[in-house]
This record gives sequence, C-alpha cells and structure tokens, in this order.
Amino acid sequence: MTIHATQMRPGRNVGALSLLLSLISLAACSSGTAQRPEAASLIRADAGFECRPPEATDPDFVRNLIGGEVSVADIDGFLDARMADMDIPGISLAIINDSEVVFHRAKGMANIETGEAVDGCTIFEGASITKPLFGYFVMGFVEDGKLDLDRPLYEYLPYRDIAYDDRYKAITARMVLTHQTGFPNWRTDFPDKKLFIKFDPGEKYGYSGEAYQYLALVLQEIEGVDGPGLEALFQARVARPLGMTHTQIIPSEAMQAAKATPYKDGAPTAKWVYTDQFGAAYGVNSEARDFSKWLIAVIERRGLSEATFEEYLSAQDVHLPRDFDASNSPFGPLSIALGFQIYEIPGIGKIYMHDGNNSGFSSLIIIHPEQKWGLVMFANADHSTQIMQELALFLNTPRE
Repeated sequence: MTIHATQMRPGRNVGALSLLLSLISLAACSSGTAQRPEAASLIRADAGFECRPPEATDPDFVRNLIGGEVSVADIDGFLDARMADMDIPGISLAIINDSEVVFHRAKGMANIETGEAVDGCTIFEGASITKPLFGYFVMGFVEDGKLDLDRPLYEYLPYRDIAYDDRYKAITARMVLTHQTGFPNWRTDFPDKKLFIKFDPGEKYGYSGEAYQYLALVLQEIEGVDGPGLEALFQARVARPLGMTHTQIIPSEAMQAAKATPYKDGAPTAKWVYTDQFGAAYGVNSEARDFSKWLIAVIERRGLSEATFEEYLSAQDVHLPRDFDASNSPFGPLSIALGFQIYEIPGIGKIYMHDGNNSGFSSLIIIHPEQKWGLVMFANADHSTQIMQELALFLNTPRE
C-alpha cells in the first residue's frame, strides 16, 4: 500500500551550539494508512485528560552540574527578571536532581488577554523535543523485532510523495532519527510545497521533520493503525507505564482546552488545528513535571533493555556540516544519537539535549545521565529559547 502525507507541521529547529559554547566557557572557569479491524479498540483509548495539579516542590537549593548548588530564591529571581525583560508570558519548568524532580515552577500568564495564570495543569506545545521522545518510542518497536533500524523504509511502506526519486528507497529508520534522509525540514517552506531530496540519503546531516513523519506512517503500517491509533499505542507503551497523565501527541479536546495561548512577536497567534496526523516531529503537548517522568526514565534506563538503550543513546556515524563540527576545537564534538543531540563538555561531561520551536511556543530539555540531572522548560512565546539557554548557564555558573 502506498501512502500520501497530508498535513505537515511548519516549524524550525533552533540549534544548541551557542549554549554548548557558553557552557564550555563556564566549565573552563569551574495522512495515515487504512485502519485494520483489530486496531479499532486502540483509537483514542487514552484520549482523556483530567487536570490534577501536582504538589508544590520547594527546596532551598538545587544541585547543578559543576559540583555546586543554586538557591531557589535566586532561580525565582532570575526567572521573574528575565521573563519581564523579554516579554515572555508564561513558563513551565522542572529541574531533576538524583532522578527526582526537586524544583517545579509554573509562572506567568497562560492568556494575557483574559488574565488566566499558568498553573501546574497548563499545557504547552513541546515542538521538536518530540523527536527524542519519538525515538524512544521507535526503539520499542526495534526491540520487539517489528522494525529494523537499517532496513529501507519503503520495504515496509512505499511513499507516494517521493516515489518519483528512487533515492528515497535507501532511507532507513536510523537515517530518519539522525537526520540523514536528504529530506528538507518541511516541504511547506518551499513554493511548490513538493517533497524532494536535497542529497543522497546517508551522505550527511540535514535536519528534517518530514522524515520523522514518514517514519510515523511506517509504524502505523506495521501496527495496522491510523494516527490516533498510534497515539493510543504511544499512551500504552510509553506514557501510561511512566505515569505521564498530562502528555499527548494528538491532544484530546480536554487537553487542548488546558493549553496556554501561544504568543508570537508579543501578540497572540492562532493555535494549531489538530487532525488525525501523529506529529512525530513536533506534536507533543505536556507540562514540565509530567514530561520529566520520561527524562527520568531515560536517565534510569527504564522501559527498554540495556542493549536497546545503548543503541538509542550512542553517538551515530553522522557526517556533520562544518558549522556543526566542533571536533577540531578544544571544546569537544557535537554528536547525534537516535533523537538526542550529544555534547561532551570539559568539566561537565556528556549531556543530551534538544530544543523546540512551534509558532508561539518554545521548549528545551537537557539531561546528564551520569549525574542523574535534568532540566525541562516550556514557554508560550516563540522567542523563548534564549531565556532557556540563559537559565541553563545561570544554574551552572560558579558562585562565590
């Protein structure tokens, strides 16, 4: 069966290289397939969303990555000042120490016009931080023997959108997860809106949300489900086992009603209109404490076998463009895992990270598995990546 993609999510990837360089400096100082009948019971099986505000977490200090501590008062002061300076309406933030959320904040406004405040139930779009989460989901299918990372995807599902270029028949799941397919980020960024291949698959790195969407369609074909059916499988295989009650990729109406208003250039912008497309590249809706449950599972290597985790978190053989390649610097190279970006930072060690930007939303995740440390932050403004990077630097700045 061939397939044809329908709705795609415009978006952009904001690179993390500037954050890496600053951290180093501080460290030196210190459309879906037809549904088969047996899949019917999966559809919307976990679509409900009920707001249950988390208990407050308010220690005196949180541990950073350079052997020190940062006071909660200082973190709150930093957030209040920078949110005001940068006109960021609202944020959801969690910090992980020793595989536990030790600090959680829901600050600011979910809707400036109505005066609705952000709280522990306010939902944000995670945008591209969906990609490493989807990679984790994919690895479950690999572990089950249903998907081979190195088998051409067209053998599972021919792709009509790119059938005119036989080069696509070389594309594998590994190439998708490491951005080596040759697909553009989004076809909608180009005048003719037509999917194309920029370079031979496997040749080099080229960031692509389109590729992730193709892989989602392959999973749907393997399982005999449509987009909502894949969402139900995500809930059954990932979200529910980890206790993630506030995280969905195709959000229910109730979850959409709990979402913060997105702001672009200081003004409210239209909310995304969801269809039955499973947004593997962009679609996660969540809040910081709930999303932390997955980050902790990765830190603790839960939900997949040890061998599968080794594959998932290992640096892959990816030819990076010159502007990504720091291997000739004293700072250590950027590497690509099966969803995450990896940075090896002197004085800090190996961190896994990804950021995200959708229209009116921004996000950032960082984990340091060896130190069992993590950070996740969401905001309902499209220019918020800067404050997130600044917070990571603030937390890891040496103090007197």
